Amino acid sequence: MQVHISPSMRRITISTTPGFLDPMKMKGAARYLSYRCLFWTMLLLVFLLPFVFITSALVTLEGANKCSSIGCFGRKLGPRLTWRRHISPKASDQYSVLLAPASRTAVDLPESVEALVEEARKKQYDMPTLLIQLKAMVEANEERVRAAKLQEALYRHYASSGVPKGLHCLALRLTVEYSSNARARQDLPSPDLAPRLTEPGLHHLVLATDNVLAASVVVTSTVHNAAEPEKIVFHVITDKKTYAAMHAWFSLNPLSPAIVEVKGVHEFEWLTRDNVPVLEAMETSQDIKWYYHGNHAAGTNISQYSPTILAAYLQARSPKYISIMNHLRIYLPELFPELEKVVFLDDDVVVQKDLSPLWEMDLHGKVNGAVETCHGDDAWVMSKTFRNYFNFSHPIVAKTFDPDKCAWAYGMNVFDLRAWRQADITRVYHYWQKQNLQLNLTLWRLGTLPPALIAFDGNVHPIPPQWHMLGLGYNTKSSLEATKQAAVIHYNGQAKPWLDIAFPHLRPFWSKYVNYSNEFIRQCNILDRP
Repeated sequence: MQVHISPSMRRITISTTPGFLDPMKMKGAARYLSYRCLFWTMLLLVFLLPFVFITSALVTLEGANKCSSIGCFGRKLGPRLTWRRHISPKASDQYSVLLAPASRTAVDLPESVEALVEEARKKQYDMPTLLIQLKAMVEANEERVRAAKLQEALYRHYASSGVPKGLHCLALRLTVEYSSNARARQDLPSPDLAPRLTEPGLHHLVLATDNVLAASVVVTSTVHNAAEPEKIVFHVITDKKTYAAMHAWFSLNPLSPAIVEVKGVHEFEWLTRDNVPVLEAMETSQDIKWYYHGNHAAGTNISQYSPTILAAYLQARSPKYISIMNHLRIYLPELFPELEKVVFLDDDVVVQKDLSPLWEMDLHGKVNGAVETCHGDDAWVMSKTFRNYFNFSHPIVAKTFDPDKCAWAYGMNVFDLRAWRQADITRVYHYWQKQNLQLNLTLWRLGTLPPALIAFDGNVHPIPPQWHMLGLGYNTKSSLEATKQAAVIHYNGQAKPWLDIAFPHLRPFWSKYVNYSNEFIRQCNILDRP
């Protein structure tokens, strides 16, 4: 057959082979053929070719028994299509072999693609066999990575739950110093400054911790960045076993002109079993003790979790969540009856700017000034709602709370104690803690924030997020520029700055306030890590 096109592009002649048909002439609009037909042909190919390519690739790589992609659609329609009827038995057998799951275990698989290619060359693999082996290698490597991430989450949990050797040494040495050195036992503050502990015009801050080094960083950073340090009054609360060490540290390392008071939980007459029955039950219940202090990996199939879910599960079982130290903030009006407004700080924060404007901030009659965590530049850290903290599969939670209600953060809070005393916050807090205990911790798992979200509901005044930046203890991608600009940075999460698992690029914001030349710091070999 021959095709002749006239020079004017207006006539096309198609001639068959001589001896069959006479020459046949076709006249047509060359423009019509060259534009419209070409357009529709190209349009058909644009839609058809990608579909054929993707379907063929997925059919090749997927297992025949799996149905998780568009390839499944093609396999279901395949027997009805005409082209399938002409596949030879031999080709059909090859197709079945290609879709069969890999039978080799991860142990006897080649360690690299180069090794697989070499093996294929020696054993004369055909293409389907080679693809099956390659798929098995990819799946095995993915499983190894997943197992390693799960193991990492477990190890990080253990690392974050323990007390570093240096911190333990520091507490012991300071306790010995308290017993042998009269200067370490001097009154804090001195008797002539004691009236300032309740003076309303000063800037009162409360810190509850049993970590001496962490407390020193919080207090030091606050005083160093204060515009008027003489107005700073710190009320440091600690437990009975750490009281001597904490008192000795601030006695031997004064931060004048600021005032620091150290009080043990045992010194508050109000903190009796009658006043905190729910928390007493949490500390004495054997089931609760096992849940928080038991072997967190025993009886748990960690392979059923993703690494992120496992990390959250383990963090929720941290023993700190049933410690009275972690619940003290809910009793501030009773612990400090003469104070009107305080700023409460966690021990894993660093203060980088003057906080005095917080005492001038109008909370509009609310009790708690806090940063909301449901919106912000960091989509991971600032995306928390009630859904993240409560078990909405439980009928009580589902019918009582809104899953999309915005959450807020503990760590740096401005509390109006006058408004608090007129509200019913502590009673509501106790009620829901008791409910959760009676329902075997099924309403929520994680710590003290969930009951606080309920108790303070309707009494929270949002403050600008620049006052409190979160996530430095779990988000390694925290913005360094935003970290530098924040007034308070919070290492919430497992990677505390005093631990070996801290993020190296975020640790210096904390370590700059540690006095590594201090004799007790040096004796305990607490070093500034790079």
